[in-house]
Amino acid sequence: EPAEERDAGNHTLVTEFVLSGLSSRPELQHLLFFTICLVYSMTLIGNLLICMVTAHPTLHTPMYFFLRVLSFLDISTASAVAPKMLVNLLSEDSSISYVGCVTQLYCVIFLASTEWYLLAAMAYDRYVAVCSPLRYAAVMNTRVCLSLVLLSCCSGNVVSVVQTAWVFTLSFCGPRRVNSFFCDIPPLLALSCTDTSLYEKQVVSATVLVIFTPFCLILLSYACIISSILKISSAERRHKTFSTCSSHLTVVTLYCASGTLIYLQPKSSNSQDTKKILALIYTTVIPTLNPLIYSLRNKEVKVVLIRVM
Repeated sequence: EPAEERDAGNHTLVTEFVLSGLSSRPELQHLLFFTICLVYSMTLIGNLLICMVTAHPTLHTPMYFFLRVLSFLDISTASAVAPKMLVNLLSEDSSISYVGCVTQLYCVIFLASTEWYLLAAMAYDRYVAVCSPLRYAAVMNTRVCLSLVLLSCCSGNVVSVVQTAWVFTLSFCGPRRVNSFFCDIPPLLALSCTDTSLYEKQVVSATVLVIFTPFCLILLSYACIISSILKISSAERRHKTFSTCSSHLTVVTLYCASGTLIYLQPKSSNSQDTKKILALIYTTVIPTLNPLIYSLRNKEVKVVLIRVM
């Protein structure tokens, strides 16, 4: 057993955690390894292609700049979880150090929060493009785009620092087994030997702040966008505009559904296996789908992608 110390209060001082993984059935480990490895590879290849394509001179617009940042965040989110998960699937030792768990939780929350604020910035970009096309170039200039990305990162960092610090001020007095494939808030709360009711309320508040506030702003933006689209006389222009916006809405819906079910009720009645599947979708599957959603529904991206290939 890994070394453990005891403090003055006779509580076990945890120096490392053990990740339970996706499944406890040994016969599924190799199948899961190859499946996750394939999905992770697709995430890397797809998002790297999006980064290359959106850097093309013909796609130097704010929408593609935000899409390039989104792809970078998707790569980072998957990389914060998938490599460790792959190693644990082939190894008998699935432990993670205390510092490693803190780092992983911080990275996941930071990247997820930043991505939510970036999706709100992308909705604002679409709002200006559709509702004020004549002022678009002046409003969405390079300085504004960089400021929105920087603001998203700073907001995500504040949320992540507060959440991570609060989780690890709790006492973990055993067992050390985290019932998940990565260090996440709900399974870590289950290991605490202190009262977590106050923290659970704080998690709900943070979920509302990080998910529902941007989501409401996105819905408000798209209410104005849809109203403007209906006023467009050309059916072809209406279809093109709606196609661009629907890709963004699809991604927002996927993130909102999975994130809400995981974090809105840290100790909900949902089974832990269900939460594992939702967390896998949130951290690994959705980053793989983003390039497909944006490239398959965007003619400009497809044209440049063919040129690059």
